[in-house]
Amino acid sequence: MTTTHPTPSDLLPLVRDELDVLAELVPLRQQAIIELGCGNARLARDLLRRWPLCQVTGLEVDATQHAKNLERPQAGLHFVAASAEAVPFDGGSFDLALMLKSLHHVPIPAMDTALAEVARVLRPGGLFYVSEPIYGGALNEVVRLYNDEGVVRPAAQAALDRALARGGHWEPVAERRFAQPVHFKSWDEFAQRMLYPSFADHGITPAIALRVRAAFDPHCGPDGADFVRPMHVRLLRRKG
Repeated sequence: MTTTHPTPSDLLPLVRDELDVLAELVPLRQQAIIELGCGNARLARDLLRRWPLCQVTGLEVDATQHAKNLERPQAGLHFVAASAEAVPFDGGSFDLALMLKSLHHVPIPAMDTALAEVARVLRPGGLFYVSEPIYGGALNEVVRLYNDEGVVRPAAQAALDRALARGGHWEPVAERRFAQPVHFKSWDEFAQRMLYPSFADHGITPAIALRVRAAFDPHCGPDGADFVRPMHVRLLRRKG
């Protein structure tokens, strides 16, 4: 079961590249990988540069981001417009599944279905790497003014707990907690990346934008704003 009292961000080890955490936990020499909710597939692209014998399939439901991904082809990387709740591949197609800050974006009633789909498309013995932001820290205090994820982030962990408790598909392998540095060059970059993402409409009004900027500006100096995002990784193995 997941711990209910996370370590404060300032006591967590700092990890600049999450690919280092993944590589510590998972063999990456020649894997068939699926990433569910791949976003811009940054980690997948870096992974393939280091381990070019892997194959990565990125699923994305946001049509705008999916179109951008298709405009940047890369050897070994394939993109499919699909959701985690309905993965369009046969059972046992992949060695490794990744969900990087994406499980909490799945609608809560569909989280159990999504985890069952991951189990279906993984081969027996395949690994499932789930990386989720912890609800806490200075950046979260800014973001929650317009996008409070105090319900969906615990719901994602609860869905993993349920999947493990059923004892059918999954067994736990490892957990890691760390902090990732997050840098914004300016308020404009923060607003573009965080307030107006293509995959969500946060209903930002001028009044909300002013309130968020008032919380952001004290963190911003001549070189921009630096935060750390606390993260919780859980690694599961598909039984078989």
